Amino acid sequence: MKIKGILSQAQKVVDEFIGKHGGYWPPLSMIAAIMEELGEVAREVNHLEGHKPKKKENNSEKLGEELGDLLFSVCCLANYYKINLDDQLDKILQKYERRDSDRFS
Repeated sequence: MKIKGILSQAQKVVDEFIGKHGGYWPPLSMIAAIMEELGEVAREVNHLEGHKPKKKENNSEKLGEELGDLLFSVCCLANYYKINLDDQLDKILQKYERRDSDRFS
C-alpha cells in the first residue's frame, strides 16, 4: 500500500502556517504539546464511552477536533526533524502487513 501525499500535503500546510506565526517551538515543547493533545483525545474517548461523563453534553465532533489538534502537533514535530509522514506511514503499514498478515484472521 502506498500513501499518496496526503500527510505530506498536510505537513506543507502546517509548515506554511508555522512560518507565518513565529516558527517552530523547541522539540521538547512540541512533545509536551503532543502529550497535552493526546490527553485531550483520551478525555473525549473516556466521555464518549461513558466512563467519565462531563457536566456539559458533548459529542464526537469534539473528539475530531482533538484528533486534529494532535495531528497538527505531530506534523510540527515531523517537520522540525524533516520526517516525511507519508513515507513513515507507508513503512509502518508494510511492517504491520508482514507481521500481522494472519494474526487477526
